[in-house]
Amino acid sequence: MRVEVAGLGGLILLGLAIYALVNIIGSNAGTGAKVIWTLLVLLLPLIGFIIWLLAGPRARQRGV
Repeated sequence: MRVEVAGLGGLILLGLAIYALVNIIGSNAGTGAKVIWTLLVLLLPLIGFIIWLLAGPRARQRGV
């Protein structure tokens, strides 16, 4: 059984995009910023994820 490299890469990219979207939604950023970051990650998946990773809003920290 052989897995296509492009298919595996797309699956990994999908996982990274979902991870970014979950963190964007859970962040302290305002609604407008969340919409812009979400659109960036959805429209430009690889580049959007990299930009989000470097400069995007972070998820809320859980209080102990």
